[in-house]
Amino acid sequence: MSEEKKPIPAKFKDFIEMVEKMSVLDLAELIKTLEDYFGVSTQAPVMAVATGATEGPKEEEEKSSFNVELTEAGGNKIAVIKAVREITQFGLKESKDIVDAAPRVIKEGIGKEEAEEMKKKIEEAGGKVTLK
Repeated sequence: MSEEKKPIPAKFKDFIEMVEKMSVLDLAELIKTLEDYFGVSTQAPVMAVATGATEGPKEEEEKSSFNVELTEAGGNKIAVIKAVREITQFGLKESKDIVDAAPRVIKEGIGKEEAEEMKKKIEEAGGKVTLK
């Protein structure tokens, strides 16, 4: 290391010397063992800080805008094409292209009730839908 090393407290000196001699794999195994033994995770505090800083009070707000994504056409492709055609008001070719291109967003920025209704129609036809 080209950096100047900071002084190590005497109580940790032997431990630090031992860690310096470990391979990366052994060090990773040591960290995992310490996490398991003490029931902690080195990732949890970082995630909590990041989430808390970005989310804040907005976390409790309900999502009001949804995207309807056809994730899978399913076994009855013709019925799914008809359902997509009804929902989108597209022609037969455009609706077929959407179903063939799954996963694909069908509608964006719509309300929860409308999104749930679209999801229900497509799933009744045999397709699979995700609301995002």
